[in-house]
Amino acid sequence: MNIYGIDVDIKNVPVLDKEFVPIGKFNAQFLKSAAKPVSIAVERNDGMTAVYTTFIHGTKQMQQADMYYMDRLVKTVLWMKGGYKIYVSGDRDVYEYLKKEYSKDGSRAFDANVMTLVYEQDFVVEYCEQIPEQHETAEPIGRHLDGCRIGFDAGGSDRKVSAVIDGESVYSEEVVWSPKTTADPGYHYREIVSALETAAAHMPRVDAVGVSSAGIQINNRTMHASLFMSVPRELWKEHVMDMYLRAAKQVAGVDAIVCNDGDVTALAGAMSLDTNNILGIAMGTAEAAGYVDENGNITGWINELAFVPVDCNSKAMIDEWSGDIGCGVKYFSQDGVVKLASNGGFIFCDCHTPAEKLKMVQKMLQDGSKLAEDVYSSIGVYLGHSLAFYHDLYGFEQVLLLGRVMSGCGGDIIIETARKVISDEYASVAKRVELSLPDEKFRRVGQSVAAASLPKI
Repeated sequence: MNIYGIDVDIKNVPVLDKEFVPIGKFNAQFLKSAAKPVSIAVERNDGMTAVYTTFIHGTKQMQQADMYYMDRLVKTVLWMKGGYKIYVSGDRDVYEYLKKEYSKDGSRAFDANVMTLVYEQDFVVEYCEQIPEQHETAEPIGRHLDGCRIGFDAGGSDRKVSAVIDGESVYSEEVVWSPKTTADPGYHYREIVSALETAAAHMPRVDAVGVSSAGIQINNRTMHASLFMSVPRELWKEHVMDMYLRAAKQVAGVDAIVCNDGDVTALAGAMSLDTNNILGIAMGTAEAAGYVDENGNITGWINELAFVPVDCNSKAMIDEWSGDIGCGVKYFSQDGVVKLASNGGFIFCDCHTPAEKLKMVQKMLQDGSKLAEDVYSSIGVYLGHSLAFYHDLYGFEQVLLLGRVMSGCGGDIIIETARKVISDEYASVAKRVELSLPDEKFRRVGQSVAAASLPKI
């Protein structure tokens, strides 16, 4: 494959997506001939700053490749760590390019607008001779098991809740809901309250409430989330940002702790495997991710890998929300399953939701469908290449894979294929990383139980 003059060699290609070009492969090949240093820093809340020094070619002939590489790098850092201010040093062409792309009329206007909403700061791209120093912090997460606790997990297709007494789940339930397509925030609030009340009814009291929710959570407030994508933004401050806090107060009279569902996935893995330095990925309505570092802490990064690029194919599927292509949400979610099955010739009825379409493919796999096997093996190829790329970003030692896409024998095909790809093409990563699947029950309710451990009583 040739991407902007960079030849990319790929041994393992998804059978249902022959044009897939792993971004990690592109980056490695690009950097072999790049020699001009460029540095970027991305600042987020409380002065936290992520710093990256890299290289470009800096020639007219390679300008398109240079700008593409820098565009994908900045996008990756933004959605991995978050931020509202980009500093650029070393090349003014890169600065001018990024400033234009992240303007209100640029191709990354969505990203800039989201970060403005999340951090309540205007998005800025600034050139400087010397970028700020890196500044990162981390703090402990969860693992509190004493007392009577409620753990609530808000997913895009279903909501889960668990009643937990001294670390043991005494009741769990899953309820299908439609948060993404409902504009009335009262619907979301009533559903959350109903779940908390159901769990509370199975315990003598409620000492704590922990919430695992899709989206970006800062200081227990929901700053951005696809769960509320149909709710008018003017209603957010009053009705959405503190919704989980209000629900916990109403039902239990306690202050809830609210975390990104990806971080709770990683916490669940750390608790299950009794280890740290773990990346958790939940493949469901979207791709949720979280990271627990080697000390058992969370980093304050947003870890929204759904928006991080994984594919350099110029014809990749468009994410209808961000308007970008090649990002994880269309590879590691039910949308990815539907896309691949459609690539293989299966015709879905528009009357079915993505969750219903996923169930159809899962049923096909149970019935021995070769097409369904190809769907899951293709996701496994995606995953193997992408985990090697994620490893460059995080340096994790364990990966825990959860979510509806990973349920059943499809999950086994995905993880087996991913291991083969990593072993075949990324030997150094294969020596350092282990991939894990929880048992079936844990896959479905483990996150809500881990969420229950978030608050300290």
